[in-house]
Amino acid sequence: MDPVRHRRLTLLLASPRVAPGLLSADAWGALRAASRVVAADPADPHPAAVAASGIDVVPVGPAPGATGTPAELARRLLDLVDEHGAVLWIGSADGDPGLLEALAVSLPEDDPPALELLVGSWDVPGSRLLDAVAVMDRLRSPGGCPWDARQTHASLTPYLVEETFEAVEALDRLDEEGADRGHAQEELGDVLLQVLFHARVAAEHAQEPFDVDDVAAGLVEKLVHRHPHVFAPGAEEVLDAEQVESRWEQLKAREKGEREHVLDGIPTGMPELARAAKVASRLRRAGQAPWLRAWTAARLEQRDPGALLLDVVLDLHDVDVDAAAALRRTLTDLGAETPARPDRG
Repeated sequence: MDPVRHRRLTLLLASPRVAPGLLSADAWGALRAASRVVAADPADPHPAAVAASGIDVVPVGPAPGATGTPAELARRLLDLVDEHGAVLWIGSADGDPGLLEALAVSLPEDDPPALELLVGSWDVPGSRLLDAVAVMDRLRSPGGCPWDARQTHASLTPYLVEETFEAVEALDRLDEEGADRGHAQEELGDVLLQVLFHARVAAEHAQEPFDVDDVAAGLVEKLVHRHPHVFAPGAEEVLDAEQVESRWEQLKAREKGEREHVLDGIPTGMPELARAAKVASRLRRAGQAPWLRAWTAARLEQRDPGALLLDVVLDLHDVDVDAAAALRRTLTDLGAETPARPDRG
C-alpha cells in the first residue's frame, strides 16, 4: 500500500461502559483495514480486546521530553499517518479531551490526510449508573473520603429521609409553570446516592453482604413477577390500571405470605396523612371500605379530632386525590401569598 495515496487518520471512540471489544461492524472493519492501530496504553480494556483478536496495537506516548498535551499527541498521530498511511487511534477512556481540536489546528493546509471520527460503541440506557457505582466505591474505599468511610446504615438513614422529602417537594412543583426540572433531577440524584451508599455499606458486612447488583436483581425479579401482563404476554388477560393495582397486591401478598392483619406491612413511621391514605387504600382493596366509613363516623360522634382528619382523607381518597400532596400545595401557596410582616417602626 502506498501510504501517500491512502493517508487517513481514524479516531475510534468506544464507550468505557460497555464490554471491551463490543464494537460495531464498521469499527472492526476499520481496525482490520488500518495500516497501524495505536493507543495510549494497549493494556487498557478496549485496546487489549482488539489485540486479543489478533490485531497489533502499538503504544503511542509522548515524544521524549514532551508533556503529553493534546497538541503534541496530534502531531505524533499526523507523523504516523505520513509514515504508515491509514492509522487508527483507539480513543482513551476519558475521550481524549482537546485532541480533536488540536488535530483541526495541526492539519497541514496542503494535501491534508482524511480525518474520520468513528463511533464504535454507544452507552446503553442506564450506563451512567455504572459511573455512579464506581464513584461511590472510590469514596468508600481506602484512600477515599474519611467521612464517607465512617458512615453506617444508622448514620445515613436521616439523610435518606431528608433527601426523600426534598425530592418530593421538587417533584410536586414540576406541574407549575416555569418549573425547575433541573432541580428535580438533582434531588432524585440525591435519593439515588443514598441507595448507592447503603448498598456499598451493606457490601462490607462480614456475614451477610449484599451489593447494588443484588439490590437491582431483586428489583428486576419483583417487577417482572408482578407484571405478568407485560412480561408474559398471552398468559395474562389485558388489564386496566385498577386491575393491575389489585393484581399487584395479590402477587405481593403471595410473595410475603398471608398477612395476619390486613394492615400489616404499613410502616408506622410514615407521615400521618400518607399513612392514612395507605390504610384507606388497603382496606378498600380488602372490601372493607364501608366498615372503615362506619368506624370513622362512630369516632366522629365521640368527638375524636383524629377522625375529622381521617374523614377528609377518605373523602379525598374516594376521588383519587392525594391528601398529603394537596396539603403541601396549599401550604406552598400560603407561603407564597402571605403578606410580609408590617413594619413596626
